[in-house]
Amino acid sequence: MTAMNALTVVLAQSPSNPTGPEFGKASPLGLVVVLLLLIGTAFLVRSMNNHLKRLPTSFEPEHPEPDQAADEGTDKP
Repeated sequence: MTAMNALTVVLAQSPSNPTGPEFGKASPLGLVVVLLLLIGTAFLVRSMNNHLKRLPTSFEPEHPEPDQAADEGTDKP
């Protein structure tokens, strides 16, 4: 039996008394973790929106003359 299988068996076993007074209740620490994740996600969304606003509307070169020689013979869609 590998270590991973042994760990799976240990984690899959049901507790001896799953109907105690604290069974099914969440810890306040879980709420704190969820709130911190939501706050972090909000900051990441805000940062991404700021970065997307700074992007140019088009990535076409302003002066295509130097690239024109390399583009000769290519078809435009």
